[in-house]
Amino acid sequence: MMKGIIFGVENIFAIIYILIIARCLLSWVPNLDWKRQPWQFIRVSADLYLNLFRKWIPPVNGIDISPIVAFFALSIIHRLVMFILYQFV
Repeated sequence: MMKGIIFGVENIFAIIYILIIARCLLSWVPNLDWKRQPWQFIRVSADLYLNLFRKWIPPVNGIDISPIVAFFALSIIHRLVMFILYQFV
């Protein structure tokens, strides 16, 4: 039972990591229609998390570094959650 929960949580974190990376890579593609699927889903899903950091971290020389900080914060949260979950196994 607990191993299934751990597996599910690991997959959720993996999906979030992939969405952030995809959002960052796709932001460099010119003429991408963000209003079409699946681009809109990627943008909206990743920006929900990234906007938390964009409020506090301004762009440096026109480059948005908030995804780097967001990725680092997500990594810490991921490790904390996994540490807590593994205590119950």
